[in-house]
Amino acid sequence: MNKEHFESVWDAIEDTPEEAENLKLRSGLMMALKTHITNRGLSQSQAAKLFGVTQPRISDLMRGKINLFGLDALVNMAATAGLHVEMRILAAA
Repeated sequence: MNKEHFESVWDAIEDTPEEAENLKLRSGLMMALKTHITNRGLSQSQAAKLFGVTQPRISDLMRGKINLFGLDALVNMAATAGLHVEMRILAAA
């Protein structure tokens, strides 16, 4: 049995580095949005209104349905909620 070491779970389960990077960014945004909702004590309906989406969309976010969200949608939700999104680009190790 060959043991491999991965930087993240996404690196381990995705077929390409591009797919892994995309999922890392989406998961980070989803966690930040979920934290924002929780810390503000918002209901899903209130969060939907704040983010400019539907309540079922917030439910999908809260349940971690990453496959239903693209980067654009998550960045737009964050900006609409008054969050600032920054991106860092580093050379691959």
